[in-house]
Amino acid sequence: MTKIAFIRHGVTDWNLEARAQGQSDIPLNEEGLLQAKALGRRFTGEEWDTVYSSDLIRAKVTAEAIGNVLNLPVQTDERLREIYFGDIEGTIEEERVERWGEHWRDLDLHFEKEENILVRIKSFMNEITNKHTDGRVIVVSHGAFLNDMFTYLLEDYERCRFGNTSVSIFKFVDKKWETELLNCSAHLQTMEGQKI
Repeated sequence: MTKIAFIRHGVTDWNLEARAQGQSDIPLNEEGLLQAKALGRRFTGEEWDTVYSSDLIRAKVTAEAIGNVLNLPVQTDERLREIYFGDIEGTIEEERVERWGEHWRDLDLHFEKEENILVRIKSFMNEITNKHTDGRVIVVSHGAFLNDMFTYLLEDYERCRFGNTSVSIFKFVDKKWETELLNCSAHLQTMEGQKI
């Protein structure tokens, strides 16, 4: 049975400013680094086989905090990158409305096409399930990408907003994915008073 813990990266300044990040390579801020440390502590004493991460710095640093605790190297993979948000990357809603009008969502602003996202998801998941048939795998990625990933994996999935460093655990049983945990950020309750 394959078990995967899917995790969203820690918080960045652009998250706090509600800027579209997409594939812009924005680092974790100080709070994000603390979140990553708290996330790492959550995995203390657990048995996992491998850690994969998007190659974008905010995901990679988050993954390394887990890898350090589990003594596992982080393998980066471009297929786990956030969706490319085209012309809106780096903007907030107010700027988008000012630049393209209230109906900017109806315009072609060069977002990554759904079929391309699906190709990335299928390719990665096929490789993981074949390579780690009975494995326990950690995957650190991004909010919009994880929503598309879960829509692909689960029949009745309802899209949600993932908290930074939230953990969702799925297991592959009888040729289908089951949810063990979804969007859990309980580890962040231990963060108060912590230093980087």
